[in-house]
Amino acid sequence: MGWFFIAPFGVIFLFALVAPIFYAIYLSLFQTRLVGGTVFVGADNFLFALRDPQFHDAVFRVLLFFAVQVPLMLAISLFAALALDSARLRWASLYRITLFLPFAVPGVIAALMWGFLYGPDFGLVGNLNDFFGVSLPDPFASEWVLAAMANIATWGFLGYNMLVMYSALRTVPKELYESAAIDGADTWQVIRSIKIPALRPAFIVCLVFSVIGSFQLFNQPNILRSLSPNTIPTNFTPNMYAYNLSFAGQQYNYAAAIAIVMGLLTMIVAYIVQRGGLQERSSR
Repeated sequence: MGWFFIAPFGVIFLFALVAPIFYAIYLSLFQTRLVGGTVFVGADNFLFALRDPQFHDAVFRVLLFFAVQVPLMLAISLFAALALDSARLRWASLYRITLFLPFAVPGVIAALMWGFLYGPDFGLVGNLNDFFGVSLPDPFASEWVLAAMANIATWGFLGYNMLVMYSALRTVPKELYESAAIDGADTWQVIRSIKIPALRPAFIVCLVFSVIGSFQLFNQPNILRSLSPNTIPTNFTPNMYAYNLSFAGQQYNYAAAIAIVMGLLTMIVAYIVQRGGLQERSSR
């Protein structure tokens, strides 16, 4: 009876996730050549990916994106969650729904909306330049475009992370706050000794999801490339590189190898982050 109840999910899981993974592995072991057709090459595609400078550049960009955007986003989300939980913020429900609403906007729509805001000739940046007679930095310039994408991601996911952390704070027993008040603890001591430790599991969850989201970066560069093709190459991120190799270059085998390498890399980084957080928690 148990197998009967999980059968609908099991069938979808096998055909929507397991089968595509095995098919991608199968594709990655072959190459289609002009002479000889499709031939088995073993690990050649993976070895070429490790030597591919375009792939290296794409991986470096997502690592930089993760190193800069994720700490900033989680810090703002933490501040917002603590502010909502402080019971001193007026109209807390309004702030909560306002910060969460961007998460409900589809990623493609968000990238398009911000792309037109960023436009130096047709968007908000251009209008501000004309109105005030200034020259604001061009978000589509090569030195700013990654930061512009980080802003879009932060705007979209800040509310989600805030809500996860805020939910964790709501589970803290009130007796701990009462004991802290009796002991004369001030606000910062309560935050440091009660709220931050209570947030650690939720923070780890947000961090792992942020790792996965950073390594899967695709919507923002793919949409913004139509507005700034000179500063966003086809290999801007690994996912974008694999997508263009497959659908524009017809290199399905090599694209599958890149996808598998990125999947493994994402798993390793997420595992390290999770293990590091759990070990720190156990040591405390």
